[in-house]
Amino acid sequence: MDDLDHAILAQLAADARISVAVLSRRLKVARSTVQARIERLEATGIIAGYTVKLGDKARQGRIRASVLLTIEPRAQANVLTRLRALPQVEKVHTTSGRVDLLLQVVATTTAALDDVLDAVGTIPGVRSSESLIHLSTKFDRAD
Repeated sequence: MDDLDHAILAQLAADARISVAVLSRRLKVARSTVQARIERLEATGIIAGYTVKLGDKARQGRIRASVLLTIEPRAQANVLTRLRALPQVEKVHTTSGRVDLLLQVVATTTAALDDVLDAVGTIPGVRSSESLIHLSTKFDRAD
């Protein structure tokens, strides 16, 4: 990746709906160059897809939490299978340090969040969990 690739990615990250024509004008390169670069970035997996960014109104009424899980040795595959079955678990990351997995969980009410946390805690292989409820977002570089 060179500077032009990084510039294209920065523009797409700010607005994934930007047209190739506008990109080419902003970056002062031919439309065919921009199109070819985007196609290459997609083909190599650097661009994995395009998405909709939800505004604050769409996120209202949703409670988010990060859940730190410690799991039994060799239980990861089973735990991940069970977590995939819970639609409220949006993301799961492996980590280094004192915990094994970091979950991003979303629910509509505190009672629903409590139910999800109970379900996670009863998965065979889960040793312990610690929940961190998100109160407010000060900034989000993904937005």
